[in-house]
Amino acid sequence: MSWLPSWPGRLRKAVDPYVAALLSTVALAALLPATGRAAVAVGGAADIAIGLLFFLYGARLSTREAMDGLRQWKLHLVVGASTFALFPLLGLAARALTPFPLTGQLYTGLLFLCVVPSTVQSSIALTSTARGNVPAAICAGTYSSLAGMVITPLLAAWLIGSTVSFSAEGLLSIATQLLLPFVAGQLLRRWVAGFIGRHKRMLGLLDRFSILLVVYTAFSRGMAEGIWQQVTPVRLLALLTLAGTLLALALGVTSYAARRLGFSREDRVTIVFCGSNKSLATGLPMAAVLFGGSAGLVILPLMLFHQLQLMVCAIIAGRWARQPLEAAPAHGARLRVGDPVT
Repeated sequence: MSWLPSWPGRLRKAVDPYVAALLSTVALAALLPATGRAAVAVGGAADIAIGLLFFLYGARLSTREAMDGLRQWKLHLVVGASTFALFPLLGLAARALTPFPLTGQLYTGLLFLCVVPSTVQSSIALTSTARGNVPAAICAGTYSSLAGMVITPLLAAWLIGSTVSFSAEGLLSIATQLLLPFVAGQLLRRWVAGFIGRHKRMLGLLDRFSILLVVYTAFSRGMAEGIWQQVTPVRLLALLTLAGTLLALALGVTSYAARRLGFSREDRVTIVFCGSNKSLATGLPMAAVLFGGSAGLVILPLMLFHQLQLMVCAIIAGRWARQPLEAAPAHGARLRVGDPVT
C-alpha cells in the first residue's frame, strides 16, 4: 500500500489547475447563477473581458515573428488542414450519435469544438518538451488563431446553421468584440509592448480571470434554461469518449501525414501537437459571441477536450523527450501515436 501517498501528487499533475478552476466556476454557476440585474452586470463585464482578451492577443503578437514564420508555409498548411478540415469532417461524422447519446446542443458543442483554432501556449510547451521546432509552433499557433477569427465563425455558421448568431448583427458583434480589439492591440503594440512584457504574470492572471468570467456568464444563462437536465451521466460519458476519439484520430492522422510528407523530426513534433490541439482561451470567448445565451452546453465539449489534450499530449511529449535523437527510424518506417516522433 506504499503507493497510496503518491496519489494526491499524481492527481495534481493529471488535472491542470486552470481546468480545475474552470470546473469550479461551472459548479459555482450551478449553485449561485447570476440572475436579474446581476446577470446583466455580469454579462456586460464578460463582453468587456472578451474585448480585453483579444486586445492583449493583438498587442502580444510580434508582426516580425509572424512574417518570418511564413517560410515554413508547408508546415502551417498541414496544421491548418488538420485544424479546419480534418476536425470538422470528424465532427460531421459524429452526427449519427444524435439524438442519443448526444442531445442537439451537445452535438452543436462538439461541432463548435471542431472548428476552434489551434492553441498557442500548450502547443509551444509540448513542442519544447518533446524537442520539436518551437519557433514553428509559435507561428503555427499564431496563424491558426488569426485565421480562426474569420474561419471559425464561417465554419460554425455553415455547419451548425441557425443556432449561430451570424446575421448582420452577429457580424457586427464579431467585428466589435473580436477583430476590432485585436487590430487595436496590433496598432498600439509599439507603445504597450513594454508594459505587457513587464507585467506578463499579472496580465496572464487577468486573461484567465476573464475566461472564467465568460464561463460563469455562459453557465449562469444556461442554468436559467435548465441545461443540466440534458446532461445525464450516460451523455457525459459518451461526450468524453467521443472527445477522446477525436483526439486520438487527430494525433494519428497528423503523425502519419507529417511522416509521409517527409518533414524533419522537429517539424513532425510541431505538426502533431499544433494540429491536434484546440484553444480554450480563444474558443470560449468566440462561443460567447457566436451563441450568446445558448453557449452554456456548447462550451462543455471544448472544456472536456482541453483537459484530455493536456493529459494525453503531456504523456506523449514526455515519452518523445526521453528518446535519443540518433535513434530515429529510417524514412518510411511506420510511426504510431505514442511512438517517438524521430
